Amino acid sequence: MKTIPFQKYQGTGNDFVMIDNRKLVFDKTDLSLISHLCDRRFGIGADGVILIENSESSDFEMIYFNPDGSQSLCGNGSRCAVMFAKALGMIQNETVFLAIDGIHEASITGDEVSLLMHDVLEFEAIGDDYLIDTGSPHYLRYVSNTDEIDPVMEGRKIRYSGRFADQGVNVNFLEQINDNALKIRTYERGVEGETLSCGTGCTAAALSLGLKTNTNEVSLKAIGGDLKVSFDKQDSTFKNIYLIGPAKKVFSGEFTV
Repeated sequence: MKTIPFQKYQGTGNDFVMIDNRKLVFDKTDLSLISHLCDRRFGIGADGVILIENSESSDFEMIYFNPDGSQSLCGNGSRCAVMFAKALGMIQNETVFLAIDGIHEASITGDEVSLLMHDVLEFEAIGDDYLIDTGSPHYLRYVSNTDEIDPVMEGRKIRYSGRFADQGVNVNFLEQINDNALKIRTYERGVEGETLSCGTGCTAAALSLGLKTNTNEVSLKAIGGDLKVSFDKQDSTFKNIYLIGPAKKVFSGEFTV
């Protein structure tokens, strides 16, 4: 048996178990342990587990697991990973790091992290809805009132529909406040439920509003807090996409395996 220390971080209510795995103390193949750590009744409780490891090509590597053991890019998790890497003394206020979808850049100002996302060069319109991949695929549906939506019930209908059943898709319900602001609720695959915030979902949502209006900066009101996304739009492609918001340590502890 061995004891592994961890820290708990959250970004607008999206919470993560953070582990310094530079010495490879955590077994990445133990997916049942990952699910257990995320369990809010029998484990620590989180929307995901994030490992920080050394990288030859960048300041560090972020390895992200959903509660079901699957992997994807996580925007809020990336922002928390940047703040955690600073706490570990690996970086200062600017960094280049490796995630599952490649290299990202980020900077820290106070308790906020600005994360450079990858360019988005295509999207799909599905009726009045959108499908946009921002490192993780997101289905976006505009509704008149997000407070009246059951995101779990409605999200599951799309996530488990014929097209998406095998690989899954995140489902976002958006209420347009004005040309520069949205309210958002998200059903996340891998979590298979609603999360208080989703960084890649907020990014995709902002880009969808950019397709509908002339904005290049969108404020998003998630249940867990506020995020901002800025971008440059040329025709229907997006570059210089930044996800901006807070990332904070909640507590630290240890577990035994």
